[in-house]
Amino acid sequence: MTSAALEILGLGLGILGWVGVILACGLPMWQVSAFIDVNIVVAQTIWEGLWMNCVVQSTGQMQCKVYDSILALRPEVQAGRALTVIVALLGLVALMVTVVGAQCTNCIRPGKMKSRIVIAGGAIYILCGVLVLVPLCWFANIVISDFYDPTVPPSQKREMGAALYIGWAATALLLFGGCLICCCSCFQRDETSFPVKYSAPRRPTSNGEYDKKNYV
Repeated sequence: MTSAALEILGLGLGILGWVGVILACGLPMWQVSAFIDVNIVVAQTIWEGLWMNCVVQSTGQMQCKVYDSILALRPEVQAGRALTVIVALLGLVALMVTVVGAQCTNCIRPGKMKSRIVIAGGAIYILCGVLVLVPLCWFANIVISDFYDPTVPPSQKREMGAALYIGWAATALLLFGGCLICCCSCFQRDETSFPVKYSAPRRPTSNGEYDKKNYV
């Protein structure tokens, strides 16, 4: 029962991480304007994401524009798009695989195969966490490098946006949830490996001897 509860907890964390990756993928706040030096007080803020960039006025008005060309995008943006979409699809696969092999479902008879399916689902969640970590760290490295690069003008310096932090939190949930699912599968008991043996009681026959069928 404890392993089943932990397995459900791991599945819930994996689902939350998967939703967080989708949210981070759609948000345009991967890079935001850095307010330094002469840019401390500005009338607008620039957001840059994987799919669009937005300009937010001081009045609260926001204008967003989707990127026109895919091939003209920077390498980190193209890689971020590809990996986040792949993770979104793999997260759905991991959800279905884990549900099929979970202890609380009866899709498959309990046994070694059911345990292996659960391990596969947890491994896919871990893979999702590793894949989504690549564009997040790539973007963070570029932002930090440009921020401390004296050759980059202050108006072009950026800071890490909220989408990166959401993505890191989602990565932690995916990794922890996947590890929890894989660990809990080790506690599943193979019911088919230990059949219950029944031995009939020995009863004497009318002539005082034991019936031979009792020994079969």
